[in-house]
This record gives sequence, C-alpha cells and structure tokens, in this order.
Amino acid sequence: MQTQVQNNGPVQADNGWTGALGGYDPGHFYCEMLRSAEKSGAIARVAAKLDALPLETLRARAGDAETELYNLGITFTVYSEKDAIDRILPFDVIPRILTRGDWRHIEQGTIQRVQTLNLFLHDIYHDQKCIKDGIIPGDLVLGNANYRKEMEGLDLPFGTYVHINGIDLVRGHDGTIMVLEDNARSPSGVSYVVENRHLMMRAFADLMENVPIMKVSDYGQRLHHALCEVAPEAIEEPQVVLLSPGVFNSAYFEHVFLAREMGVPLVEGRDLFVDDDRVFMKTIAGRMPVDVIYRRLNDDFLDPEAFNPDSMLGVSGLMRAYAKGNVQLANAPGTGVADDKAIYAYLPRLVRYYLDQDAILPNVETLICREKPALDQVLDRLDQMVVKPVGESGGYGITIGPKATKAELDDQRAKLLANPANFIAQPMIDLSVSPTLTEDGIEPRHVDLRPFAITGKSTWVLPGGLSRVALRKGSLVVNSSQGGGSKDTWVLREDVL
Repeated sequence: MQTQVQNNGPVQADNGWTGALGGYDPGHFYCEMLRSAEKSGAIARVAAKLDALPLETLRARAGDAETELYNLGITFTVYSEKDAIDRILPFDVIPRILTRGDWRHIEQGTIQRVQTLNLFLHDIYHDQKCIKDGIIPGDLVLGNANYRKEMEGLDLPFGTYVHINGIDLVRGHDGTIMVLEDNARSPSGVSYVVENRHLMMRAFADLMENVPIMKVSDYGQRLHHALCEVAPEAIEEPQVVLLSPGVFNSAYFEHVFLAREMGVPLVEGRDLFVDDDRVFMKTIAGRMPVDVIYRRLNDDFLDPEAFNPDSMLGVSGLMRAYAKGNVQLANAPGTGVADDKAIYAYLPRLVRYYLDQDAILPNVETLICREKPALDQVLDRLDQMVVKPVGESGGYGITIGPKATKAELDDQRAKLLANPANFIAQPMIDLSVSPTLTEDGIEPRHVDLRPFAITGKSTWVLPGGLSRVALRKGSLVVNSSQGGGSKDTWVLREDVL
C-alpha cells in the first residue's frame, strides 16, 4: 500500500490567504501543509491562524525560541568546522502536520520494517537462510565491515537486535512516502522531537489551541520500559544505564537528555567494569550490578578485549558478559550490517521473504553499483543521479548529479570506476516541501521525516518523529551537519473535515 493523493496536479498559490502565507507558492512540489489541509479541517485552521500572524510576530517568536535553545544547551557538534564546534540545530517555528491517516500508514510501515530488520539479523547470525536461499548475496553480508562474528549463535530476548530504530522517510511529488535510509545502530535526533514540542508549547500555545495533537513527552518512559523488558531473566528491577563516549561526542546533549528522561545513570566506560562475567557500575556506595546498557558508542569502541584493543571508551570483557546473557546491550552489536546502504536495496525482498508481505513503505529506487548492469546505468545517467558511498552517514560524500559541476561529476565517475562496490545511486526525488520562515518571508523548503521506533517485546512508534528541513533555498540536503534544521512534527489524533 502506498500513500497517494487524489489530485496530483500542482497546488495553486491562489488559496485565499492574504497574510503571512499570502505569497506562499510550493510550485510543482507536494506541499505537506496544503495537501494535508485538504484532508483535515484542523490543519486548515492552523494554516489560517498562521496566515493571520504578522511576519514580525513570527520572527520575534522564532528569535525567542533560538535564544532558549542556546540557554538550554540544546546543541550538537560539527567536527569539520573548527570555528563553530557547538551549534544549536536551527528550529523553524512553522510545524509540519501529519494527518491521522498518513501517520497510521507510516506507523504500520515502520513496524513492518523493524520486524524485518530483526528477523534478518537473527537469521544472518544463526542459520543464514536468506543467503542460502539466494535472497541476498553472501559476500554483501559476511564481508560487510559491520558484520560481527562475535554475535554468531547468540540468542537475544524476543529476537530483538534493533531496540531503537530511526527510518528516514521522504515523500515524492505524487504523495508516495518512501524509505530513504535505515538507521539501525544508534539513531540520533529524538531529543529534538521532544524539545521542539516543548518550545512550540511555550511560544505558540495559541496556534496549538484546540488542535488534537498526539503527545511525544513519554518517549523516555517508553524506552526505559522496553529496555527493562529485555533485561536478563529473574531480575525484578533491572538497572539500566546509558553508556556515552563523553562530552566531546556530537550527540552528547542527547545522551544527557535520554538518561534524564529515563531516570537512569549516564556513564562512560571508565564508570563500568566486568568481574566474573558480570557488569558493575562504580558508585560512592560500592559496586552496583548493571543489567541493561543503552550504548551510544560504536561497536569498534565497545570492548577493547573483543574489538579495537586501543579503545579507551569501552569496557573490557563486556562481550563476555553479554555472550553469557548477564547483561543486555541496546542496540545489539553487529546491527550495523542491517542499515548499510547496500543492504538497504534488498529490504523489500527481505520483507517478502520473512513476512510474506509487500513492503508497506517502498524504498526509493536504488541501483547497486557493485552490479555491472546497474553501474553502467549510473555512469550513463550520472548527471541525473544521486550517488552515495555506502559507508558514510550524515550526508557526507554524496554527489547530487543535477546540481554537480562537470569537475565534480568527473571526480565521481573516477571513484565509481575505481571502487564501484562502495556506492549506490538513486534517481533525484522531488522531495515534498513545507512552509518555512525565511529572511524573505514564508517559503517552501524540502523536508524529510525520521520516525523513531522502540522495540522490546513489541514495537512502539513515537507519534511524530524528527522533521528535518533544508534551510537553503532549493537545497535537498536536510542533514544537520550540512546546514539543515528541524521542525516540530504534529500527528493528529483524528482527521475531521
């Protein structure tokens, strides 16, 4: 099933607005607000309220929100810019609103995706039937840098490897919602979802009045509950901790936020130790057993005894304790193989293989450059394709064909020919747009959406997710590290015209 709109024609700028939204024109792009307003009276009323607000008022409130972000220390780190290490994530005050119908579709598709990822991970670390049955090439899995032999044969509670998942979704010009990328290791951004809502409740209470918005404030409790569900058996009150690389990590604010929301200790590797294959935390009252670790550091640094021996961030012996079932790790080591950009292309086939269903959320069409026919297609249409290195994240290393110079295309062509297995390619998608406050007034800007799913015994999806927005006019890159910002995402409890 795919989300489609009834009318695929362009939305006209003549929508009856004469105020702040009066000159707004999304052109031929799918507009998240105008299209949704056609299906929900509540969204149409929010648009009318926005239109009635003077631009000066919107800008003043946006300035207040930005000041609050600084005061609260809600920042992330950009490693590549030495002069601007800590930044706030730019916040656009015009919300993105999802109808109940759209959200139900996203929620069902996300749950199906998480089920498939967990079945796939259990399979490749046990019988490897998907490889034997020819569903996915064995070398793509077993030769993957994120495949961990240490996980082979381990049985995890409820078969859950991906406890926290963030799937990047985009919407095309016809209204179809598609999966752009899986994030099955340590997805970031949920703290902005909750904090953005708090900002909106303080700055735009009048806009939210009488709008039936689903809450996002219970994420921490839901996460803690799910982590307790996967704790070793026979432990009545599991001790959960959040393991962070420390204050210099780009997502450190989020680590602090999540530990606080769950009500659990925020620790670093030096705060933990392993004795007799049990994990303990050092406290002023002595050692305290640890049962579940929500780890926010990569596999390589998790345990110097099992992985990188030079790691100063992890806990020596942790994998021994884990293998014996004395502690649970979320997400499980080795989940990175499932969110590799090359593996991503096979997910629809894996959904069919494990669940005997079609994917509710389709992939963006993807060409795997390691396959010669696909590589030839990419080279023939390089100026029309988006080429991505499979091992990168955060928007780094991407070549956007229609926007690239000849020199950039030549460079990408050389890289493809030298190491085709390192790349996938996708056609340009006309990403949907959302009204966004800019220096020139309210203008359309491209957006994506990252819903967050939590899995213990079952899967729950936070009703909202992180809407990232490309703040530069015409830009398709929404990553925070590349100059993108975020919006509050509202999900309606009901759709009433």
